[in-house]
Amino acid sequence: MKTQIVVVGGGAGGLQLVRLLGARFGRDDYDVILVERNHTHIWKPLLHEVATGSLDANLDEVGYRSHGHRWNYRFFYGSLESVDRQAQEVVIAPIHDEDGTELISRHRIRYDYLVLAFGGMSNDFGIEGVKDHCLFLDNREQADRFRQKLLNNCLRVSRGLAADPHAEAYVKVAIVGAGATGVELAAELFNAAAGLRHYGLEVFDEARLQVTLIEAGPRILPALPDGIAASARRELELLGVKVMTSTQIARVTEQGLVTKSGDVIEADLKLWAAGVKGTDVAEHLGDFEITPTRQIKVLPTLQTTIDERIFAIGDCAYYKREGEARPVPPRAQSAAQMALTAYKNIVAMTTGKPLKPFTYRDYGSLVSLSRFSTVGSLMGNLVGGRMAVEGRIARLVYLSLYRKRQ
Repeated sequence: MKTQIVVVGGGAGGLQLVRLLGARFGRDDYDVILVERNHTHIWKPLLHEVATGSLDANLDEVGYRSHGHRWNYRFFYGSLESVDRQAQEVVIAPIHDEDGTELISRHRIRYDYLVLAFGGMSNDFGIEGVKDHCLFLDNREQADRFRQKLLNNCLRVSRGLAADPHAEAYVKVAIVGAGATGVELAAELFNAAAGLRHYGLEVFDEARLQVTLIEAGPRILPALPDGIAASARRELELLGVKVMTSTQIARVTEQGLVTKSGDVIEADLKLWAAGVKGTDVAEHLGDFEITPTRQIKVLPTLQTTIDERIFAIGDCAYYKREGEARPVPPRAQSAAQMALTAYKNIVAMTTGKPLKPFTYRDYGSLVSLSRFSTVGSLMGNLVGGRMAVEGRIARLVYLSLYRKRQ
């Protein structure tokens, strides 16, 4: 019987892991299986471009079946329902067609080693109205929904201006959370609006777009140095983005966002990009140690605290190194680094060698302000520390890293 290694989730960490495992073990004695609820993979840091229509996801997405054929793993379409640790099986939820017809009933997949990499979702912090009135950018479907609503509102304003060129008509977008996603989306919106005049909305341009970026903390881009964050803020404000820091949202209504001070920020589109938590799946896995943010606690080796044959990586995993003030941040580079450690430790377990602890290394961050600018910082071994980069050089590095990812 073949040794089965099951990876649940084909995001930044899971996709890299199955590629490494498939290339290492092949198909003769091992069976590497990827369980994923989508048919294709799109790199999550690019979802803001999909949401604005600047990127055609069909050109950049990766099909799991063809990728699996190339890298010696099997792709299984489905969603994780639970884990039966006694039987060493994962339970896959029934699969239904668009009309509700059941295509595949609930079933089980055996594992010898299991890696949970099903990612996370935006954290609404329990704030009233967020789930009902806000849009999110956690996956391709949500990005497509945002783009459609954006186009609908642009069409509404364009038709109004055609009837009355002097009308006070605007598309108002409010973005909560000034991390990389919120900042990149704010800039990309102006790039997308400028292009709409070439695609049938002749009387609409970026001047009819009002974007408000809201951050609860004292400044935007908290993961970057103060100088870089200040530079990004200046760029955004030059574009026309209204940046509000130290502003906490108390509740969200259909009309807009209500701050704790009682101010109302009116918005046609409300995008929530503040914080990350585990998905609902984590609550139904059984007796795993779960944090209040629904993340799975793991040991330094990335094995779960209750089962040495089960690993967790990426946004669904919670690991805080001894002596560190904060856990590993929920970022694409974190997931990729975790995938490499999980791969090495699974190989070690199959060969009887000792496992090694995970060490997170911050290689820096780059934030693209669309075609207007790029800012960021890099941890360069050759320069001996953090190097700030801006403008054309940063843009070149940003595009190079994306191509490397592809």
